[in-house]
Order: sequence, then C-alpha cells, then structure tokens
Amino acid sequence: MPFTAPVSRRHFLRQLSAASALAACPSLTWGAEADPYHGLKVGLQSYTLRNFDVEQAIEHSKKLGIHFWESYPKHVPMTTVPAALAASRKQLNDAGITLLAYGVLGFDENETKAREAFEFAKAMGLMSISADPKPDNKTFDLLDKLVAEYDVAIGIHNHGPGHRYDKASDVEKVIKDRHPKIGACVDTGHYLRSDENPVEILERFNKRVFGVHLKDVRTIRDAAEQEKASKGLPKGRVDQLKREGKLFTVLGEGELDVKGCLKVLRAQDYKYCVAIEYEENAENPIADVELCLKTVRASF
Repeated sequence: MPFTAPVSRRHFLRQLSAASALAACPSLTWGAEADPYHGLKVGLQSYTLRNFDVEQAIEHSKKLGIHFWESYPKHVPMTTVPAALAASRKQLNDAGITLLAYGVLGFDENETKAREAFEFAKAMGLMSISADPKPDNKTFDLLDKLVAEYDVAIGIHNHGPGHRYDKASDVEKVIKDRHPKIGACVDTGHYLRSDENPVEILERFNKRVFGVHLKDVRTIRDAAEQEKASKGLPKGRVDQLKREGKLFTVLGEGELDVKGCLKVLRAQDYKYCVAIEYEENAENPIADVELCLKTVRASF
C-alpha cells in the first residue's frame, strides 16, 4: 500500500503554500539568464511519480518546471525497437524534458542483456545509467568494455544498511582501477541512513560522481516520538524507524546539508543529473516535491 506520511500543522501549511504557488503559476519556465539552479541540471528521478503513468508524470513535471529526468523503467520502458525509441524521445522532447539518466538497473556477466541497456542508453542520449552491478570481476570487466565503447557512464547506486553497496567504501572498492567512467550515483538519503556524510562523499568521488539522488532523512531517537511518527506508516517503514531511528522527509526538513552538496557539485563543474527523489506520499507527492525544489533554489 502506498505510504502517505503524517504531517505536522507547520508542514501542512507549507504544502498549502506550495500548492497555491503551483496553481498561480501552471508552467514554470526560465531563460538561461535566470536559471534558478545556477547551471546544475536539477531534475527528478521519476520514481517519485511512480503512482502516475508517463503522461501524468510528464504533466506534473512540466507544472513543477522540471526539465530533466532520470527515468525509472515504468515511465520509459527499456527497448531497442527503433519505433518505440523514437516515440519515447518525441514524447519527452515535446514536453521539454531531457532524459539524462536511467535506473536503477542490475548488471551481471550477461553481455547480451548489458548491451541492450547500453544500446538503449545511447539511442536515448543518456549520459549515465544508475546501476546495482554484481560485485565481481566478470561483471566489472564487462562494464569496463561497455562504458568505453558506448561513452555512457555507470553510477553505482548505494542503497543503505544491509545492501551490498551500503557505505562509500563499498563503492570505492569495486571501482578502484576500473574505467574512469565507472563511478558513483550518490543517493544522499541512503548515505544518511548509513551514518555517512553526503557532502564528504561527493568530495571523495569527485569526477567519478555520475548521478545524484537528492533526498533527506530525519533522525527520531525518542521512543515516544517514534511511536507518534509510526502512525499511518506501512510495516516496512515502521521497522526501518525502529531499527535505524530514521525516516525519509522533504528536503530541508532533515539532516542533509543541501547547500553543502550543491556547493561541491558546482565546484566540481558537475554536468550530470541532480535528481530529486522523494519516496514518500506516493499518492500525492506534488506539493512536497515543490517544497524540495524551493529548498534547492534557496540553497545557492
């Protein structure tokens, strides 16, 4: 069942403010001279809009003023059929959305399957694929070959405690001595779950950051506060809160140093997607996403 996060009165009022702004300005656009993201390609991981079909997701993105996507497969199915590729490209181009990245995709030593992903990426004009590759030499030997052949980067996506790519060191271990276009997709929320500092991680990976999933986490250690926050949450989220004392939240309402992340990315002349990924309130995330965008715009 999709999760609808309980909100405080303060947060509810902020949502109303964001919704009013959207209603008053149905299509947010800007010229290069007024770019509110100062050269960074701030967009959306379309998983945020997973409860909407691609047409609805595109319309919501347009109203939010979003011009860049990292798509997940529901919205842009992976294919190598020319007509289907052309249709997807046209649909996004007509909406003013540039598809920069795609994922998260799994990879192993199966070259046929891997080539299909890279053929799709090249045909769609992607800069990078967010990936969860099997951590063995055969898989990474194959990825070494394919990133060089197709000139499409691989960003290894961390997924928090218990995942094979939990800490930054887990990613560093597998990319060491590999092709320079094999690097990291830094998910700031999952690194916060893993008690790591996303700003420091962006600095560590430097030019080998090929994707960013920008999301926030708040820590709730007090048992009474955990009980209060658990109301209305699905079991998986309740278990996570009890185990980690942490929940995903709107950008700016948790521990993420948004300003610090953006400062590092600008200093590195980062050219890939900075994708806001909001996992909560899947039925009605639009006002929350606008709050996330406002936080980003206010952080420069």
